Amino acid sequence: MDSFIEFENISKKFDDEYVLNQINLIINKGEFVVLLGESGSGKTTLLRLTNRLIEPDSGQIKIQGENIQGMDPILLRRKIGYVIQQTGLFPHLTVRENITYVLSLQKKSETEKNEIADQLITLMGLDSSYLDRYPSQLSGGEAQRIGVARGFANNPDIILMDEPFGAVDDINRRKLQMQLKELNQTLGKTIIFVTHDIREAFYLGDQICIMQAGKLIQKGNAKELIEKPVNSYVSKFLGVSGYISQLSSEQIKEAYEFSQSL
Repeated sequence: MDSFIEFENISKKFDDEYVLNQINLIINKGEFVVLLGESGSGKTTLLRLTNRLIEPDSGQIKIQGENIQGMDPILLRRKIGYVIQQTGLFPHLTVRENITYVLSLQKKSETEKNEIADQLITLMGLDSSYLDRYPSQLSGGEAQRIGVARGFANNPDIILMDEPFGAVDDINRRKLQMQLKELNQTLGKTIIFVTHDIREAFYLGDQICIMQAGKLIQKGNAKELIEKPVNSYVSKFLGVSGYISQLSSEQIKEAYEFSQSL
């Protein structure tokens, strides 16, 4: 894999307290990377630095070797998909117009916008009749699907996702996770995904970054985190969920295999 996004010695303070402290992370092209941790661990701050919604106090972030501090932030954001928990849909626009909003800013033709909207609505498991509806006519799960579709609409190389499924019920959340995984297997984007849900992280992530108090504690796949936690914090954090606590080595293996079959 090719190095695609690099975080080099990234630090950020709010009110003289570190929310990120010397973060070093390399993300390869096409990887689905999950930032996993408790509230206040710095996950969302690191995500928002990636599209320059906030700026680091020190260090640099590179995309394909280029320091993003030298890029126009508006143009940078238009090249990066961004999906949040509240969907951010414009209530006065139809679903079609919401999905293709960035494409309109890029002056794409109506034909191209309609083709992309038709493709994405199908990939998200909804029929084309939804394109003429308004957000107020959607359920929570449907609105979140539209939010995901909009994040993919301008064919960005990078998608940032900040707890996008946190506000939906468990059944719809599982459906959304499956649809996202299938969508990205088709489109092959580089995704940075924030969650505090261990099972969600294990299901979606190629690589999982466990964060604590502004530091990156461990990066690895689900199997590595379960079998070789680097310290007691990682063991305790994974165990708190009841996911692997008090399991034998054979049960840990079964838990990992279960996470892969969800």
